[in-house]
Amino acid sequence: MRIEASTPEAYLESVPEERKAVMRRLHDLIMENLPQGFEAGVGYGMLGYVVPHSLYPAGYHCDPKQPLPFMGLASQKNSISFYHMGLYADHALLDWFVGEYPKYCKTKLDMGKSCIRFKKEENIPFPLLAELVRKMKPEDWIRLYEANLKR
Repeated sequence: MRIEASTPEAYLESVPEERKAVMRRLHDLIMENLPQGFEAGVGYGMLGYVVPHSLYPAGYHCDPKQPLPFMGLASQKNSISFYHMGLYADHALLDWFVGEYPKYCKTKLDMGKSCIRFKKEENIPFPLLAELVRKMKPEDWIRLYEANLKR
C-alpha cells in the first residue's frame, strides 16, 4: 500500500483510520529522539528522515537530487515497517539491536536488511526504537554511508 503525500502531516492523515494513532505515535517518537541535523519529509511512498542537502550536498548516490535517506516509516498492507539504514550498514548496531529486542518483545523479530516489520501495535518496542533513533548522528551516518559506498 503506497500512500501518495507531499508532507509528513498529509501522509499521517492518509493512513487508514485503524493505524493513525500508532503511526502518529511512532512519528512523534522519532521526531522527539532524532538527532539534530536530520529532517523529516516524505519519499518513496513513506515518511522519511534524511540528511538534507544543506548537510550533505552530494545527496543520495542513486538520485543526487534526493537527500540522503536514513530512516523511513510506512504503513504497509500487512504491517507497519520501520526502516533504519544504520542497521544495514553498521554490524555492531545491528548486533546491539538484535540482542536488545528480546528484552522488549516476546515475539520473534521480523526483520529484513534494514526493515523491521510490526504486525501488531502491542508488539512495537517503543523505548527500544527511541534508543535506536538516538544512536546515530547525521555526521556518523554520512561517514558510514561514504565508507560503504566506496567499497
